[in-house]
Amino acid sequence: MSIINGRMTTRLDREFVVFLIGMRINKFWSIGQWLPVAMSMPRMIQELVKNPASGFLGSEQWFGRTTIMVQYWESFEKLEAYARNPKAEHYPNWIKFNKQVRASGAVGVWHETYQIAPGKHESIYVNMPPFGLGKVSKSMPVTDYLDEARNRMKVTEQP
Repeated sequence: MSIINGRMTTRLDREFVVFLIGMRINKFWSIGQWLPVAMSMPRMIQELVKNPASGFLGSEQWFGRTTIMVQYWESFEKLEAYARNPKAEHYPNWIKFNKQVRASGAVGVWHETYQIAPGKHESIYVNMPPFGLGKVSKSMPVTDYLDEARNRMKVTEQP
């Protein structure tokens, strides 16, 4: 991806969801317990990308002993519908984890969900390729008015 020089911000004039999800390897030697958990996420993301009606907008991911993925969704309802769909990748992996892996303690999983109202978020990207919210929403140059975070928070009230 090419770098966009200068200062950019984002605009998303509707409610959206930020979903943080990840895992932590607690017992490195129990690779048979944590590797299947780690390998399930790429399949889920591929499935979501192929289905725009799912409500999945995009994601970013970082790796380490504790992983983190930031996902953007159109709504909590669409996120929950995907999570509970027995025909989609997530649900059978969730059931398998709870039956076969959770009690071992070899791997921990976590998530946090945030529902964001219009005008209740702000962002700034300086000399970055499209990233995060800037990759899944409208990006625009920072104007004099948008130079301060307090004004970027008023996304729906811009002059």
